[in-house]
Amino acid sequence: MIDWSRHNRQSDWTKINACVVGLGVAGFAAADALIEVGATVTVIDNGNGERQKEHGTVLEILGAQIYLDYKSEIPANTNLLVVSPGVRPNAEIIKEAQKKNIEIWGEFELAWRLRPLDFPAPWLCVTGTNGKTTTSMMLSSILTAAGLRAPAVGNIGDSLVSAVMDPIPADVFAIEVGAPQLPFVKSMSPHSAVVLNLAQDHIDFFGNYENYSHTKAKVYTNVQKAAIYNVQDATTEKMVQDADVIEGARAVGFTLGIPGLSMLGVVEDFLVDRAFVEERQTHAQELCSVDDIQPNAPHNVANALAAAALARSYGVDATHVRDGLRSFVPAPHRIATVGEFNGITYIDDSKATNCHAAQMSLMAYDNVVWIAGGQAKGQDFADLIKQNSKNIRAAVLLGADKELIANTLRTVAPNIPFKVIETTDEQAMTEVVVAASEFAKPGDTVLLAPGCASWDMFKDYKARGNAFAEAVIKTQGKK
Repeated sequence: MIDWSRHNRQSDWTKINACVVGLGVAGFAAADALIEVGATVTVIDNGNGERQKEHGTVLEILGAQIYLDYKSEIPANTNLLVVSPGVRPNAEIIKEAQKKNIEIWGEFELAWRLRPLDFPAPWLCVTGTNGKTTTSMMLSSILTAAGLRAPAVGNIGDSLVSAVMDPIPADVFAIEVGAPQLPFVKSMSPHSAVVLNLAQDHIDFFGNYENYSHTKAKVYTNVQKAAIYNVQDATTEKMVQDADVIEGARAVGFTLGIPGLSMLGVVEDFLVDRAFVEERQTHAQELCSVDDIQPNAPHNVANALAAAALARSYGVDATHVRDGLRSFVPAPHRIATVGEFNGITYIDDSKATNCHAAQMSLMAYDNVVWIAGGQAKGQDFADLIKQNSKNIRAAVLLGADKELIANTLRTVAPNIPFKVIETTDEQAMTEVVVAASEFAKPGDTVLLAPGCASWDMFKDYKARGNAFAEAVIKTQGKK
C-alpha cells in the first residue's frame, strides 16, 4: 500500500499509475514531471485540438500513454488521478475516482510533493477574485530587488510543477493561485498567503458562491508565517479567523486607511508597515510613496500593500519594497492608457472579467463611458450599476450577455443612456469605440472594463484589449 500522506520527491514513484486529466499547460507539466520521477503515466483529454496533439506527441515519446477525445471511465489500474485546473470539482471523473477510492491531487498538490527536499523554496501565495496577477508580479519584483531568485509562477508564467522541477532552484516563489487550483490541495503549507478580496466569480465552475469562497479559503491552511487579509473585506478576515494555520502564524491586515497594530496601510500618501517592525505598538516603517506605484489607482495601491506584506513576512527590507515597486511594470490590459484623443482618455482594462474588477476600475475615474459585456458567468450587475450610476455618463454593450446588462441598466439606472452593439465579428470593437466616443465629452474617460469573460467573441481578454486599442487608434488617432 502507498502511504499517500508521506509521499514526496524522494519516495518510490514506480508503484504509481497516474492518470493526468487535461493536456493544457498544467497537465503537460504534471505528466512530464511524473514521468521524470518514475511513475507510469496515462494522459486523457476530452478534446483533440492542435495543442493537445502537440503535447501528446511529446509525452508519448517520453513514455506516456495518450488518449484524446476521451469519454470513457478512468483507465484501469489507476491509483492516482492528477486533475488540471480546468476540471470542475463535481465532474463525473472526480465522482468516479472518489467512488473507487483513487487518490486525487491537483496541480498544486503535485507540485508540493515534488519539491526538492534539500532546498525547498518557500511559497508566498496570492489569491483573490481580482488583482492576483498584478500582486504576484509586484511581489516577484520586490523579491528580485532584494537579490533573490523569485519567479512569479502558478496561474501565471511557468506552471508550478515546472518551477519546482527546474534544476536551477528558486530562492522563493511568488505564486498566483487561481480558485480552480485549490480544490484538491491537501498537504500544501505556504510560508505566507493572502486573499486580496472576494466577490462573485467562477459561479459556473463551483456551483455557488459558498463553494467558491470555501475553496479560496484553503490557501490559508497550514500557513507558517503570516495569513494576510484585506481589512476592508470582512470575508477575508473571517477566512483568516477560521483558518487552521501552523502554530505561531500571525494574522496581518492591509488597508487603504491608517493601519492599526499588525497591519500595513497608508499615512499621508506613504505606504507604511506596523506589522513587521519590532516596535509596532508605537512605530510604523515607511515603505514607499503612493507615487512609486503606477498606476496608483486605489485598488492597485491595495495590491502593492498585499505584495509588500508578503515580502516583509519573508524578511525583505523596506528599501527593497520601494525599489521593487518602483521598477514594477504592470501586465498589459490592466487599467492601461491607450491614449488621449480630443480631450477623451481611452483606458483598456480588459482584464476586468467580473463585476468586482469592473467596480474597482469604475471607481478610479470620474465621468466614464463604460464599455461592458461578454460572458457574464452567472453574475448580477445590479449592485455594480447602482454604486457607479453617478459617474457612468453612458454605456456601450457587446457580447453574449449584453441584454442582461441592458435590462439591468433599464431597471436600476434608467437615466444612463446606452447603446447595444449587435455585431459579433471583428468589426464589433470598431463600432463600440465609435459609439463610446460619440457619448463622451472632453475630460471623460472611455473605459473598457467589461465585467465579463471574453470567450464569446475573442480568444481571450488580451485579444479583446488589443482589439479595443486598435479600434481607438484607427477611429480616433487621425482626428
